[in-house]
Amino acid sequence: MPQPRLLLVITGDDFGYCPRRNQGIVDCFLAGGISNVSLLVNAAAAKEAADLAKRHQIPIGLHANLSEGTPVCQMLQKSSSLTDQRGFFHGKMGFRQSLESGQLCMKQVEMELRAQVKRFVELTGHLPDHMDGHQHVHVLPEVRDVFAQVMSDHRIRFTRVPVEPGLHSCQWLPEHLHSFYCQVEKDALDSMAVFRQNGIRWPDAYLGLTTMGQNMSVPHLQRALRLALAAGQMGGTPGGACVTAELMVHPGYPSHPQEGGCGDGPDDFSQSPERQHELSVLKEPSVAALLSQEKVQVCAFKDL
Repeated sequence: MPQPRLLLVITGDDFGYCPRRNQGIVDCFLAGGISNVSLLVNAAAAKEAADLAKRHQIPIGLHANLSEGTPVCQMLQKSSSLTDQRGFFHGKMGFRQSLESGQLCMKQVEMELRAQVKRFVELTGHLPDHMDGHQHVHVLPEVRDVFAQVMSDHRIRFTRVPVEPGLHSCQWLPEHLHSFYCQVEKDALDSMAVFRQNGIRWPDAYLGLTTMGQNMSVPHLQRALRLALAAGQMGGTPGGACVTAELMVHPGYPSHPQEGGCGDGPDDFSQSPERQHELSVLKEPSVAALLSQEKVQVCAFKDL
């Protein structure tokens, strides 16, 4: 392969969510469709996922979870600001609402994040290669400061900053998703200084919001890759150096009802046939041909 123009980490999120998600992610990795995974340590099949990563030598990071399922930290399982009366996290939007209303205790956020790093090490035998947030909670105000401190203390070098080139010109996202992603982008932009101050790095470009689920296709991937390259070059990547990027994906076989999840069963997202659509596209020879055509070298965070 000629000198690459783009080094691309393709991260399969939600590893550990259920056995079928695990199997799909492993199949995708073995087929060359992903290069990295992000583990939910509070998920039903987390131990199986960690064992699979060891067996197949899959580069693995931590998908820190403060919004779905139950806490890892035992002190927070009975009663905490992070959970409802049943002991479950408040959910993607519920977490954000609780944060905005000042109801979340940042000390408890820190306790849970440290407990999840500890569980990750217990499951895998090593620290994460990278650490990001399930449903992008890691870039939220206040949470980002705690997140960065925990990463810094454990010398975890890489995170995810979900600012996607071309998001605002994307024509196929429904309005509610576009609005949510734009808020995620704003929070991510505001997080950069915090991460930088703590010595935390991230790739030059992030991709995945415009190519999720049914929106995953070769033309959409080509658009995303070209925008990532242009954004990286505009961002000051030295001439002749490779631009780096992360592509977030969610491949898998749809979860069976009542099998998996993080304590209260799998959600609609995990049971959707869109998971298998992503898996099928990522395994297509046409994707490998696209990467070659665009001079993309697939790698893992530990290779950056």
